[in-house]
Amino acid sequence: MLTPIGMAPDTEVAAGVIGFPVRHSLSPVICQAAFDELGLDWIYAAFEVPAGEAAQALDHMRTRGMAGLSVTMPHKADVAIAVDELSPAATALGVVNCVSRDGDRLIGHNTDGAGFCDALGADGVELADIACAVLGAGGAARAVVAELARRGAAEVAVIARRPERAASAAELAGSAGTVAGPGDIGRFRLVVNATPVGMAETEGAGNLPLDPDLLHPGQHVAELVYNPLQTPLLAECRRRGVPASTGVGMLVHQAAHAVRIWTGAEPPVDAMTAAATAALARR
Repeated sequence: MLTPIGMAPDTEVAAGVIGFPVRHSLSPVICQAAFDELGLDWIYAAFEVPAGEAAQALDHMRTRGMAGLSVTMPHKADVAIAVDELSPAATALGVVNCVSRDGDRLIGHNTDGAGFCDALGADGVELADIACAVLGAGGAARAVVAELARRGAAEVAVIARRPERAASAAELAGSAGTVAGPGDIGRFRLVVNATPVGMAETEGAGNLPLDPDLLHPGQHVAELVYNPLQTPLLAECRRRGVPASTGVGMLVHQAAHAVRIWTGAEPPVDAMTAAATAALARR
């Protein structure tokens, strides 16, 4: 049975997030802010679900009559197998970060790439016909690579330590996909850090994912790490006058897509961003 963290077991929950661990998730803060701003009498909760139990969690979602679930590690691939239908983005990536209901059917979506590109659009970054470099080849990187190509980027180059994983990720961009090396950073208009380097409370917390001497003001750097809000990479960008976006944008906008899918309402992005920023400031 899904038991909401910090709530009575029988609390009527409209939507929630499953993961393991999941207590650190900002999804409850962000999505509850959206529901409250929209005037919905909905409760969003976090559910700790051990690895291998994603299918059972979806069964409980049906039993509870929930409108939706957010999905985080380690369940994204398992949920993609367990749902009744996949969106085009989830089909291409083979992973799901959002589940919605259509009657008795559960639909799996992947909103990471769209959320990332929407966040860049909100920062005034035009993606059509530009050359982009994505550092990393994991799940988030793959979502970004695929969506950048869908948004019309002229080139989407993947830079990763393992050439075979870089090539696999680049294939998601079709004819726009290429593989590049760390020394090529300077030639790209958009540089995306989709690695965990710089994340708080990890071995790479104080490190940079690239050589900062390759950065210049003609670029835009997008950080996917959101904790801390100002990563070592963003500090270097500020010092060198390179325009940059924090990881909060993608975090909020991928959740905004989920809220839109579940409620049919236009998500209050400003309220969601304020809630996320305030929560991060308290950490």
